[in-house]
Amino acid sequence: MNSGPITLESLKGKVVLLDFWTYCCINCHHILPDLAKLEAKYKNELVVIGVHSGKFDAERNTENIRRKVAEYRIKHPVVNDAEMEIWTRFDVHSWPSRVLIDPEGNVVVFGRDENGNPVTAVGGEGRYELFDFAIGKLAADARKKGILDEKPVAFPTEESQYADKPILFPGKVLADAKSNRLFISDTGHNRIVATDLDGKDPVVIGDGGEGLVDGDFAKARFNRQQGMCLDGDVLYVADTENHAIRAVDLKAKTVATVVGDGKQADRDPREPFVGPGKSSSISSPWDVIQLEGSKRIYIAMAGTHQIYAYDPEPGTVRRFAGSGYENIRDGLPDDARFAQPSGLATDGEDLFIADSEVSGVRVISNIAAGLPKVGRVVGKGLFDFGDRDGAGPEQVRLQHCLGLAFADGKLYIADTYNNKVKVADPKTAEVATFLGDAKSGDSDEPARFHEPGGLSVAAGKLYVADTNNHKIKVVDLATKTVKTLEIPGLAPPAPAR
Repeated sequence: MNSGPITLESLKGKVVLLDFWTYCCINCHHILPDLAKLEAKYKNELVVIGVHSGKFDAERNTENIRRKVAEYRIKHPVVNDAEMEIWTRFDVHSWPSRVLIDPEGNVVVFGRDENGNPVTAVGGEGRYELFDFAIGKLAADARKKGILDEKPVAFPTEESQYADKPILFPGKVLADAKSNRLFISDTGHNRIVATDLDGKDPVVIGDGGEGLVDGDFAKARFNRQQGMCLDGDVLYVADTENHAIRAVDLKAKTVATVVGDGKQADRDPREPFVGPGKSSSISSPWDVIQLEGSKRIYIAMAGTHQIYAYDPEPGTVRRFAGSGYENIRDGLPDDARFAQPSGLATDGEDLFIADSEVSGVRVISNIAAGLPKVGRVVGKGLFDFGDRDGAGPEQVRLQHCLGLAFADGKLYIADTYNNKVKVADPKTAEVATFLGDAKSGDSDEPARFHEPGGLSVAAGKLYVADTNNHKIKVVDLATKTVKTLEIPGLAPPAPAR
């Protein structure tokens, strides 16, 4: 992807950085800005190659990877390492990991492990300074030897094929029957599109440029925002890659940042935390929601595997549940473990969570009583996934579910990597396929989706953010008929200035 065939032999004379990643992984997302900075700083000396070694079955499909390369605006070549052959060859053990190759084709050794074996794959986030130093030194040494190839290399990008889409990779959708409003997180365009429930009278919030800019609708900017919730005429937005929560005043037509300073949090997530919203760093919020009768905003903090809470008055943000360890564990909030929570829903009292990396649905109960407890509807472990209906954690298998919606005692699940919408009874933990046949596609009859990421219910209709199809699908819950939402007059944003 982003290139034709490439061999390491053809890259002799360049410093080569291999980035081992999988597109479900929030930690892999977090290092993309660092890679972009390195590519810009060493544009003549460095070639980055993404090695996509997928965790989930869906992530081994080249077309799925191709779409994610476009969605995340990755500029460098990416290879599909579906069988983990390159991963094994370079002795990689975790996502993300990076390997450096010097201009003579030698793998760089960064040290030795406790057994004296060479360490060549560097895992985890926050290693920009290490790679900046190493690349600079390798380039300088090769330049002295006269072997450095400093001819710039440019690659065609996957994202160019989607330039005409009025909606691009929509991550979430929010439907509100009371106000007859629909809000679409036009994630790939860094903007919110508001319409009525029938897709008419579109209003665009944000100019489409990538950034953290407050102000009126025409100048505000987001960065790959995801989930939303509505409190009267204030729309709260999980501005994921800005690591912020934004408040959209629909009457004043303005956008303001209420949580986040624009930097990814680097504090220890395991420590209790409470702080002022505007000056507190957070990490990749993916969804937001309010419980009935409360002003508190609950945040699915995917980047630290936790649930946070924001109180508009007095404007503080705090850790609410999750130890910060990535896994699945029920119990008291401080001991519980989540794995990249990415979607939220409520029945008015309990909080349901799409816990994507364990392909599970979690629940926090007893919130109003002040004795919250974390449990699960389904979900077993980090590598327990599939496509199986049934009842409870031992029977049911989902695959990286990202979205939830609750209506009339039923919990609808965006079973994202299975290209399905499923329905659960939270009381019995029974889960059944509602729509979709596991095949990725774009059709209303039969109903086919492509990695749907968000759900919302209003006026007897289920609205589906059909992410990889760049569409919103509308499902009549009584008849299960599906139609694609048309939005007359909506155009893609002008090229970013």
